[in-house]
Amino acid sequence: MSDEGTQNDAFALLPLFIGALGRMPQHELYENPLITRYASSAMAKIFGDQSRFSTWRRLWVALAVSEQQLGLEISDQQIEEMRAAVDQIDFEQAAAFEKKLRHDVMAHVHAFGQVAPSAMPIIHLGATSCFITDNTDLILMRQALQLIRRRLVAAISRLGQVAGEYRGLPCLGYTHFQPAQPTTVGKRICLWMYDLVLDLEELSFRLGQLKCRSIKGTTGTQASFLALFDGDHDKVRQLEQSVAAQMGFTGIYAVTGQTYSRKVDAQILDCLSGIAQSVHKIATDIRLLANRKEIEEPFERDQIGSSAMAYKRNPMRSERMCSLARYVMSLPANLAQTVATQWLERTLDDSANRRIVIPQAFLAVDSILSLLINVADGLVVYPKVIEKNLMAELPMMATENIMMAAVKAGGDRQHLHEQIRQHSVAAGARIKLEGQDNDLLERLQADPAFAAVDIDAMLDPLKFVGRAPEQVDEFLAQHVLPLEQAFADELRLHDEAEIKV
Repeated sequence: MSDEGTQNDAFALLPLFIGALGRMPQHELYENPLITRYASSAMAKIFGDQSRFSTWRRLWVALAVSEQQLGLEISDQQIEEMRAAVDQIDFEQAAAFEKKLRHDVMAHVHAFGQVAPSAMPIIHLGATSCFITDNTDLILMRQALQLIRRRLVAAISRLGQVAGEYRGLPCLGYTHFQPAQPTTVGKRICLWMYDLVLDLEELSFRLGQLKCRSIKGTTGTQASFLALFDGDHDKVRQLEQSVAAQMGFTGIYAVTGQTYSRKVDAQILDCLSGIAQSVHKIATDIRLLANRKEIEEPFERDQIGSSAMAYKRNPMRSERMCSLARYVMSLPANLAQTVATQWLERTLDDSANRRIVIPQAFLAVDSILSLLINVADGLVVYPKVIEKNLMAELPMMATENIMMAAVKAGGDRQHLHEQIRQHSVAAGARIKLEGQDNDLLERLQADPAFAAVDIDAMLDPLKFVGRAPEQVDEFLAQHVLPLEQAFADELRLHDEAEIKV
């Protein structure tokens, strides 16, 4: 049995079921909707068996190359055989070996040896199972973070285009979900974007901090490698650096037990949770504004909003973003418990948990960002409705300016204040008790106390939005444009993930 005991994990035993699944009627077994319904194939492939076990083999090649360079008797032929067979994995054969050996890593050692027979004696030389499993997890998370970064940059860029288009479109602002001082549609979108920009900064930091476990041995002491090199500490240090460099890492975790610290996983999940929090807020805002008929997510020509109510245009993409985001936000507490319960040099109760939590967190965030990009690309804005909703509330907000203008024209401030209060109460009662339109302006225009004020001229919505349009311009110029330039390659690489439903 492996020291991780991974043969007890469903993931490790998955190849054993492949043949049986092929014989079972379709649709009888549960399928993970993150794979079948939500996440992109690009993210699913990162955590797929081919990717995982090919990475195992690349690590074995890197170890053999480094050991050869440092003087161990490993031939070029052995290394070339290994390199040629990195992706030639016979999963059924590996499953058969695992059934016999009850050890997933050793099963793949034997399967690798079948296609690289001369290398069989030196595959996994000096290593423990965590050399393969932990380093692979770090490599796969690095790839997944890079894909998430591409999605995140694309989402910011697409939202930036919408923000720029509507930089100066006044709309009703809300605090406590009650009408407040006006803002602009573009400024509101910048609020969404800034959360994502902060997430991108955190993600880039985490990517920069990600290191390699490299060769640490069974309890982190490197004793097996020290024995291989006859007590030469310098060669063990060189071996550690060489393996990490071959796998694309510039840093190595300073000390480990059998595993790298699970705090690394928790920090990455916190970062993914942060993205989920931001998208949940954006999607919730869109849902609220859809109810106001001001902004809607794209709605396809043949799309059905409700099986019963044919007229409905439900914000299903935004609702799905919220649903998946809530799932992601629930996961950091799980990994925090895993960090806290790693006894001494390690314990195995992390293994099955991590195999579920880490890939699924990435799959879910991949899905919500793909949805966000899709929504941003087709976001529908209704300026006339926005104007109508704003003008229904603007008279109340304009009263202070109207009062100041009347004072400048010679009026008594206290008397004017009382007149506005009475008219406002009457207009409010008309709205709430009678369901009528707001007639406050008409009341003020008919009041001799305000005869000297051009009330209509004071109701230009742009006079109430402050620097919102300029703030949009500055934000796009100072934050979004440099980001797009810095991550130009990311934007070019971004593939449009299919929205499956």
